[in-house]
Amino acid sequence: MNAIALDPEHIAISKSKGIQIDWKDGHHSEYPLALLRDECPCAGCTGAHGTPPERTNYSQPDTNPFQMFKPALKMLDIQSVGGYALRIYWNDNHNAGIYSYTYLRDICPCAACVAARKAQAEAQA
Repeated sequence: MNAIALDPEHIAISKSKGIQIDWKDGHHSEYPLALLRDECPCAGCTGAHGTPPERTNYSQPDTNPFQMFKPALKMLDIQSVGGYALRIYWNDNHNAGIYSYTYLRDICPCAACVAARKAQAEAQA
């Protein structure tokens, strides 16, 4: 895929729901808040530099019947970074992740992209 295809044509942001991106190649991606927070690409969340990953699990259903109250996940702010990425400021006080457009396209949760990633992983196995 060429670099132009990875550029967004239009970005729609809902601080309480997530991000929708229409890509220049005609693809459409919808990223719910939980997915974006769980897939934060920062060094702390990914375990870069040999540290244990600190991933969140907002996407997983809560199975604990005695769960403590946890405020709903929201974006407090979102900023463009150098024309190639987005930085999200979360209400859980996290803001270290810089989501490049390439990364966002790589984690697209649509059925076609999920199937393509699965096929690619099977081919490499």
